[in-house]
Formats: sequence, C-alpha cells, structure tokens
Amino acid sequence: MLSEPRSGQLAAWGNALLAGLVSPDDAVLAIVGDDAVHRVEGLPGESGPVGLTLALGRLRALGATGLRVALPAPGHPLGLSGPPAFNARALDAEEAVVCHGAALGLVPEVYEAGPAGDVHVEVVWHCLAVREAPPADVPSLGEAERELAEALREATEALSRLDVAGSGPVAAAAVDAYRARAERGRELLAPGYPPRAVRVLELAQRVGALISVAYGSGHGGAVSASEMAARAEALRPVERTARRAQVAAYNAFVEERERGVR
Repeated sequence: MLSEPRSGQLAAWGNALLAGLVSPDDAVLAIVGDDAVHRVEGLPGESGPVGLTLALGRLRALGATGLRVALPAPGHPLGLSGPPAFNARALDAEEAVVCHGAALGLVPEVYEAGPAGDVHVEVVWHCLAVREAPPADVPSLGEAERELAEALREATEALSRLDVAGSGPVAAAAVDAYRARAERGRELLAPGYPPRAVRVLELAQRVGALISVAYGSGHGGAVSASEMAARAEALRPVERTARRAQVAAYNAFVEERERGVR
C-alpha cells in the first residue's frame, strides 16, 4: 500500500493513452517506471510476448475502451468478475487489470534478479479471458472518500487505545516523510482523471502508510499475543477500506466515461 500497484499504473496511463491524452512513449515510460521491461503474453493474435506499446494498441483494436484495476485479497475478490481461473491468478498476484469493452484481463508476474540495490526487474502481464460483469465490491469515489475519512479516524483511535507506536506524532512524521519521497518527481494519476480521484488515492495511500507504520513499529505497548491480535483486528477493516478506495480512484476514469461525464 506504500506505493502504487503496477496494475494501477497500467490502468491509469493506459486509460490516458486510450483517450488520446498522452503519447504511447509517455504512457509506457510511466507504466514501466523503475522496472527494466514489461511484456504482455497471451494476447489474442500474437504468438509470443509483445511490448506494451503494441499490446495497448492491440487491446484497443480488440474493443477495449478503458482499463479497470482489481486488488483482491483472500476472502475479498475486490474488482474481479470471474471466471475462476482469472480470479485465482489475480488473487495469487494480489492485483490485476480488467479491460472495459473487451473480455480480457491482465495479471502481472514479476521476475527479479541481482543483488540488493541493483535488482533487475522484468514484468510479464498474462492476458486471460474474463467475464463481462460488474466488478465486485468497488465503491463510488464519494463512498470511498467518506469511508476512508472514517477509517483513518477509527484506526488512529484504536491504535492509541492499544498503545501502538503508529498513532502519534512519530507515526505522522513517518507517514509524511514517506509521502514526500513517494511523490517526488511523479504524478499520482495520469492526465484525464478527476481531482476527486487524486484526492481519494492520496488519502488511501496515507491510510496505507499508517497501517505499515503500525505493523512495522515493533510490539509497541502490545506485549501479549492477545494485544497483538487486537492490533491486527483493528487494522484489518482499515486496510480493506484503503484497498477499496484505491480501486475506486483508479477506476474513476472508466466510471465517468460510463456515466457520460467525459
């Protein structure tokens, strides 16, 4: 949750490309980021893996008019619509991209090699058939924003009661430092996204950072197994809310198009 999932980058910049708001080179550069290369495998009409530029053009030719994100977790098929084979692969990767207008989805597989500090990363996106149906459990931007504000308040209060080093000024400073590093030299979403989507994604990442700080703060005041379990219990619904909000933000481009806003 501390950085955008690769599916978020692919969906956001792929949407901007499909809408003609960015060039193919700019879109691919943003999607690949610090990775070495991304390829797409299993694309209809192609006998082997192809680069992102060709893949996005092929998806457009196959009828794709937009891209949605799924961020599933065990027991929570967030953003998925089936079939089981695609859902299982997306759950294993904990993310996926689902095409709007074409019954296809993309699931990343990441390959890493090299020593710490000099890791070479390649990503293969596996293209699979999906069921054309509404995605599971994705809220509207308005719902996501309200849920996040409430979740952030409840999580802070719960962690304070549990005496966890993740709810006070030290945690706030850690979250702010993370956001400063993460936002340096990058756009949070691609051109064409509504300001509210950017706001919701920023808040979702702040909530995610709070969760990570709380989990990474050692035992804090929680010195027993029951207290540690209470911490996890307090954070679990908050993490779920943050993931739902992330998906709502990334999918806002397609949702607005469906409503005729753009």
